[in-house]
Amino acid sequence: MMVTKVEVILPCLNEEAALGWVLGRMPAGYRPIVVDNGSTDRSAEVARDLGAMVVHEPVRGFGAACHAGLLAASTELVCFMDADASLDPERLPLVAAPVLDGRSDLVLGRRVPRAAGAWPWHARLGNAVLAGILRRRTGAQLHDLGPMRVARRSALLELGLTDRRFGYPLEMVLRAAAAGWRISEVEVDYLARAGRSKVTGTLSGTLRAISDMRRVMAELR
Repeated sequence: MMVTKVEVILPCLNEEAALGWVLGRMPAGYRPIVVDNGSTDRSAEVARDLGAMVVHEPVRGFGAACHAGLLAASTELVCFMDADASLDPERLPLVAAPVLDGRSDLVLGRRVPRAAGAWPWHARLGNAVLAGILRRRTGAQLHDLGPMRVARRSALLELGLTDRRFGYPLEMVLRAAAAGWRISEVEVDYLARAGRSKVTGTLSGTLRAISDMRRVMAELR
C-alpha cells in the first residue's frame, strides 16, 4: 500500500482537459487535493474518478482555493501547483527536497519555459519586475513568484495568510521572509497549459493579478 507523505494542493477552475495528465504524473507518495473553485465543467468528477481528494470552495479566488486546500490537508509537508498542465508534477520531489532535508523552509519552482507560448511577454515582464521588488524587500534570491512551491503545513498556518485572491502567493513569501524563513528556488519546466489561462493568458488577467499583489505589498509594508 502506498504511503502518503506529501499532499499536493491544486486550485482548479474548469481544468477538465488537463487533470488526466496532471493526476497521472503525480509521484508515488504525493496525494493530490483538487480544490474545485466553482467549475462549470466536469473537473470535480474527473478528479474524483482519478483518485484525487476533492474539496469544494464556493468563494471565488485563487487564494481562497489554495487556503481551502491547506486547511483540508493532513500531511506535514504540502505542495501547491496549478492544475492546468503547465507544470509537471514529476518535478515536485526536486522542489520538496530542500524542505525535507532541512535546507529551506519554503521552496519555489523557478519556471523555465520549454514550449512556445508557455509564458506570454506581459506575464513574464510583470513577474520579473515583481521578483526584483521581492529581492530588495526580503533579501531572498528569487527570480520567479512561481505557483509550484513546498513548505510545512503547520508553519504556513502560523503565518496567518489573509489574502484570498491573486495576492496569496505573494503574501506567503512576504510573511515567510518577515518570519525569518529560509526561502529558495529550484528550476522547473514550464509548459504550454491546456486551454486558456485565467491570468497570464490575457492582459486583463495579468493586470488584475498585479493589482491584487500591489495591494498586498502596500498592506504589508
